[in-house]
Amino acid sequence: MPQKIVTIYTDGACSGNPGPGGWGAILQYGGVQKELSGGEGHTTNNRMELTGVITALEALKEPCVVELYSDSKYVIDGLGKGWAKGWRARGWVKSDKKPALNPDLWGRLLDLCEYHTVRLHWVKGHGSNPYNNRCDELAVLESRKFK
Repeated sequence: MPQKIVTIYTDGACSGNPGPGGWGAILQYGGVQKELSGGEGHTTNNRMELTGVITALEALKEPCVVELYSDSKYVIDGLGKGWAKGWRARGWVKSDKKPALNPDLWGRLLDLCEYHTVRLHWVKGHGSNPYNNRCDELAVLESRKFK
């Protein structure tokens, strides 16, 4: 049986970096759309970007083909260019010998990318994509709960 193809949009936001942050995600499958969001009182923008993707992937109950849309170059390049796999292989050390940030989240995300087939799509933030804009709105609303 072929895997389900799920479309996921995610975004993260932070008021100050670090500061109060939020993330939003939209999952789409078979004409059904589900919104997820959350936040933390003291975090970074990159942690919120990663958390949005992780939480969305964790919401899937079986291995899926995922069309992942994000405006985060950190997430898209970290996965797409193999940076995160390299960091993990070197014990969470970057090629410049500095420690990789957010190894806890990157480790979870890499594991999820081995479970699901994730196809990466970068979208321009605050652009014309209504789903990305909605994720941004959800993320900002979540971040405001911590002010």
